[in-house]
Amino acid sequence: MVFKNGEEARAAIRLEKWTGPTPGLAYGYTQANLVVLPAKYALDFLIFCQRNPKPCPILDICEPGKFTPILTAPMADIRTDIPKYRVYRDGILVEEVNNILNLWSEDLVSFLLGCSFTFEKALSDAGIGIRHIEEDRNVPMYITNIETIPAGIFKGPMVVSMRPIPKHLVEQTIAITARFPRVHGAPIHVGDPEKLGIRDLSKPDFGESVTLKEGEVPVFWACGVTPQAVIMHVKPEFVITHAPGCMFITDIKDDDLEL
Repeated sequence: MVFKNGEEARAAIRLEKWTGPTPGLAYGYTQANLVVLPAKYALDFLIFCQRNPKPCPILDICEPGKFTPILTAPMADIRTDIPKYRVYRDGILVEEVNNILNLWSEDLVSFLLGCSFTFEKALSDAGIGIRHIEEDRNVPMYITNIETIPAGIFKGPMVVSMRPIPKHLVEQTIAITARFPRVHGAPIHVGDPEKLGIRDLSKPDFGESVTLKEGEVPVFWACGVTPQAVIMHVKPEFVITHAPGCMFITDIKDDDLEL
């Protein structure tokens, strides 16, 4: 199923007509990661994102109790417009749900962070295949040995997403994605996954594994699932996020974020 724009995709998601991963769902429209947390943590998390802009580039913030992202989708509802949410209590994933209406309170602050799905259109337009879309899978994501820069209570490992790229297209891939700094930008590593502490590419921590073909190398980008790894590490009492790969689709065109 493919939708013509973000608004159409969100309408289907709100009615639970789409409850799975969102790569390619509204081609050309920017997707975003979600973090919702109590207001007492909001400043710490804002500073954490500012100190770690590669994995946590901020696209929008909703004030306490507000659920409409004014800058990115002014007719949307954060509480219903993501296919699947994750609920963490004391750092433990306790449930996945299709909306968070019954969990909402006036104390909650929402952050939308850039997502690497955004630059996939530019890669595809350049003839660079996106393997997880080709195989109808969720993008593979891995917890690394790279530590984020702490802020307040927040600290922990960076998460990366991986896409197999033919060796002769790696330089072009780097150049294209570098033009999208608000959605993770250029990759942080090319090649040996063990240098990132990743022992087995076939066993991602989030998402699903994809085929790595002969003549291809794994390319790794900082990932907006990093806050979920951090949450599991520092264990705040209550946080809501998107389920990995199940993103918020904005009204912003991917091209609008290109330098």
